[in-house]
Amino acid sequence: MQKISVLLFLAWRPAHSGQWHPGTPLPNQELVERLENDTLLVVIGDHGMTMSGDHGGDSELEISAALFLYSPAALFPSAPPEEPEVIPQISLVPTLALLLGLPIPFGNIGEVIAELFSEVKDSQPHFSALAQASALHLNAQQVSRFLYTYSAAAQDLQVKELHRLQNLFSKASADYQRLLQSPQRAEAALQTVIPELQQFLRGVQAMCLESWARFSLIRMAVGAAILAAACFLCLLVSQWATSPGFCFHRLLLIPMAWGLAGAIVCAGLLATTELKLDPVILGAMAAVGSLLPFLWKAWADWGSKRPLAALLPIPGPVLLLLLIRFAAFFSDSFVVAEARATPFLLGSLILLLVVRLHWEGRLLPPKLLTIPRLGFSAPTGPPRHNGVQALGLGVGLLLCIRLAGLFHRCPEETPACRSSPWLSPLASMVGGRAKNLWYGACVGALVALLAAVRLWLRRYGDLKSPEPPVLFVRWGLPVMVLGTAAYWALASGADEAPPRLRALVAGASVVLPRAVAGLAASGLMLLLWRPVTVLVKAATGAPKSRTVLAPFSGPPTSQADLDYVVPQIYRHMQEEFRGRLERAKPQRPLTVAARQLGSVYSAAVVTALTLLAFPLLLLHAERISLVFLLLFLQSFLLLHLLAAGIPITTPGPFTVPWQAVSAWALMATQTFYSTGHQPVFPAIHWHAAFVGFPEGHGSSTWLPALLVGANTFASHLLFAVGCPLLLLWPFLCESQGPQKRRQPPGNEAEEEEEPLMEMRLRDVPHHFNAALLQLGLKYLFVLGIQILACALAASVLRRHLMVWKVFAPKFIFEAVGFIVSSVGLFLGIALVMRVDGAVNSWFRQLVLAQQR
Repeated sequence: MQKISVLLFLAWRPAHSGQWHPGTPLPNQELVERLENDTLLVVIGDHGMTMSGDHGGDSELEISAALFLYSPAALFPSAPPEEPEVIPQISLVPTLALLLGLPIPFGNIGEVIAELFSEVKDSQPHFSALAQASALHLNAQQVSRFLYTYSAAAQDLQVKELHRLQNLFSKASADYQRLLQSPQRAEAALQTVIPELQQFLRGVQAMCLESWARFSLIRMAVGAAILAAACFLCLLVSQWATSPGFCFHRLLLIPMAWGLAGAIVCAGLLATTELKLDPVILGAMAAVGSLLPFLWKAWADWGSKRPLAALLPIPGPVLLLLLIRFAAFFSDSFVVAEARATPFLLGSLILLLVVRLHWEGRLLPPKLLTIPRLGFSAPTGPPRHNGVQALGLGVGLLLCIRLAGLFHRCPEETPACRSSPWLSPLASMVGGRAKNLWYGACVGALVALLAAVRLWLRRYGDLKSPEPPVLFVRWGLPVMVLGTAAYWALASGADEAPPRLRALVAGASVVLPRAVAGLAASGLMLLLWRPVTVLVKAATGAPKSRTVLAPFSGPPTSQADLDYVVPQIYRHMQEEFRGRLERAKPQRPLTVAARQLGSVYSAAVVTALTLLAFPLLLLHAERISLVFLLLFLQSFLLLHLLAAGIPITTPGPFTVPWQAVSAWALMATQTFYSTGHQPVFPAIHWHAAFVGFPEGHGSSTWLPALLVGANTFASHLLFAVGCPLLLLWPFLCESQGPQKRRQPPGNEAEEEEEPLMEMRLRDVPHHFNAALLQLGLKYLFVLGIQILACALAASVLRRHLMVWKVFAPKFIFEAVGFIVSSVGLFLGIALVMRVDGAVNSWFRQLVLAQQR
């Protein structure tokens, strides 16, 4: 085979011409003039990039490409035809690979351009045919290996056609081997070998295209309609949840009944018409049936001339942000650059929150916050916050976003971009001093995370409580930090360990991750068993006499009167309870104190997030621990900033603004990219499957899939579990602002009263449940808009050249992320409800014990 040097150029064909005409100036004319005799110049022009604006489609203009070949030496035995031959784009890849002496890509099923491998100078023409047969045979071998591997992994190819093509390749390969063994019969054998190889290659293309290009437009339309209806349903129910007549028990029973009825009716119709029962169609009918009662209720509300603004309460800025996100998923450029676009959108939303707080007058200078509040007068307006503090929170958030962006991974489509070297594990570092410094920084991030959580629990919880979860936080979390640090030390220096200690190091590398995961699971079980983390103590001593119920004449006539009376009644009940204890044991008066009862819900959620973070952190590279520390710090700052714009209303209803939910969802996406992930399969961190299992998993597949999934969607899980903090944090911040009240001046023991904080939620259980439901539906709506956009983009652009590289993987990642987020959101809300039930049971047991 003649050795040819190949120069490859990518160009764009002029939009007005279908080919290059003689006399038209060629690109790089000076280079063409200096080409040597054995050099082949290849210029490829993508017509679709100029005519249609994208990289693929169904029309001829979208899939055609111009191929220009130039060589001083003759390439073809005869003059080229007037009408150029149409060559598929996939055939360019194996042709250029063989001309350059490179292996053909494994997944390519194209056919080499055999004419480029001719030997026109030779006096014996069968040598040219032999060169073409050799190129086709190499191409056929590669396609046969791919076909065998693909058919073993997937079952969507036609069995009869697959066997026929395999037999055809075996016959053509045998004929080619006999041709090489007996060159004297070359001319006769070549007449059959080349057509057989070409027939095999073209048959594989036809079979694969027929199997891969099957799209069910009906299923796509039905699926998109169900997704859109579900998003609309989440929006409607989130608005209805705060209405007084909303029935929670019907939310699950009625949709299940309607969905089951719809599936039964569909199955009956299919059975009577003797059609095949399709589980996808049955599931779609069940979903449509479950949506019918809600859509009927929405139609009834519209029929009563209810304003549409009341049913669709999304503010303008958030609606614009959702529309931008929805439309951007149809662009491959945005999907590829989403890692840079998401921090920009999040930063813009944070600035918008600060500007809105200032515009609504919720920010005051620090001097105006020091005005003393006399008596028990309730606040008459929205809560005021320090403007400098809110501005500092916004600046801190933007700084955290910039720092988290340092841990970025570039997609394959941007070769000019360089991924962060900090994403690689410490074992890949060469310098010992630099490795030790990074190891110290990673362990410092672990210690800082542990110290921050303990300080927060000391401030809002009580680390002196003898409850099992509190004891685990005091002693179990430090053990988990030590286990994680020891595992990192072994993993980063396993290759440098002495031969006598390698067995011990290998055993410790297996035991330590499993021990940390076991401790985290034990802590979560203890938290579910005894979720009340407050300290209850009975101390002897004379009770403090103080007037709890201030004089108030007449029934309450306004909201301000209710805000004034209800806390007084609550404290009066506490004093009555104390008096009952004192009368029960007059010789030894008791004082019952429940410390930090106002943060019982958020303390449980923060503890659960901390316990989840450590096993998820083990699945990542060591330096990602800095990102996890930024994640907790960034969440803390965002919650404080959002709490400044959420007014606290005692009687309810309690609502979380759309800005808060959108910012929380954006932060989950931003953290996904900050931990070194990309929504493509080559970027998956497969090493996570071997954490704790260095020798593999044997025949098990669910456990490595679970580990890899937990590594990939760690941010989705953490932010979904922590979503109830958006509701709880404004009440938690009541102890920091001007909500603290003092006793009247007439009381001798003038002491600061404990604010109600999260106990305000228990005063109105119906509004508390409605607020949790509304928060969950809002979060699902924001995530549902994203997956709806990805589904529509993948279906509309199904013929796009980048559909399998960009749009389809993005849809799969968004779908799995939505499932993980839904499960995490359910677990977070279930944890809050478990704490609420435990608090109610704790109160009942305390009262019954004192009544005895």
